[in-house]
Amino acid sequence: MSKRTTESSKWIKTKLLEGSAALVRHIPATRRLTSSSLGRMLSRYGMVYIKPVFGSCGVGVMRIERARGGWAVRDGAKRRVFASRANLFGWVRKRIGRKPYLVQRGIHVLRLRGRPIDYRVVVQKGRKNGWKVTGVAARVASPRKAVTNGSQGGSIYAARSLLRRTAGKKQAKKLLSRFGSMAHATAKRFERSYPRMKELGLDIAVDRRKRAWIIEVNTRPDPCPFTRLDDRSMLRRIIRYARGYGRTYALNCTKARRGGG
Repeated sequence: MSKRTTESSKWIKTKLLEGSAALVRHIPATRRLTSSSLGRMLSRYGMVYIKPVFGSCGVGVMRIERARGGWAVRDGAKRRVFASRANLFGWVRKRIGRKPYLVQRGIHVLRLRGRPIDYRVVVQKGRKNGWKVTGVAARVASPRKAVTNGSQGGSIYAARSLLRRTAGKKQAKKLLSRFGSMAHATAKRFERSYPRMKELGLDIAVDRRKRAWIIEVNTRPDPCPFTRLDDRSMLRRIIRYARGYGRTYALNCTKARRGGG
């Protein structure tokens, strides 16, 4: 497996995070997808996400949860219900083919008008001042979709204002501070395995108890969400840091929607 492939493997990145005492409690239980692992996770949590080991932009991610009449799968904007887990897994196997997949505990996240919210946190390494959180944006899923990615039609909001709206002013301040601590701990953890790494994008969700969870870590984060914010200062900072280590961005952002703030 090449270095680039290793860095892009969601399974390997999850194992890295689970090895950190500071981060492990923020990582949802994740297993390689098999019929038995899916059954165990559904029995324990009632809702899971399945996602390709290699992939980006939310492509191929599905949510599975208990529903009247059996088990419901949200695949893009489509919803299917299966009477048994055996029928469910048979359909999943046909749907994904031979691609390796993971099954991850589903988090009951805070929502805006019924639509799931998560947060993209970008952390970059400067030439002089080390790792720094350079941007935080909120992402709200498109109606009837399970993923928040802008490339899947998600809407982008200012993180602070949306946190205040959904979690309250006091909790918003605490959560933003926690996002920063989690991002720095993740960067330090990844740097030990990949010393030349200069940027990461964390997808962080907040559950109904205001607990923060790292849903995924991206080793080549796309700054497109930040083009949809009224405040362009974070976008300028991300671009400036990236220039310091020789990366430029195309910024062809056409699918993400502007939310507010």
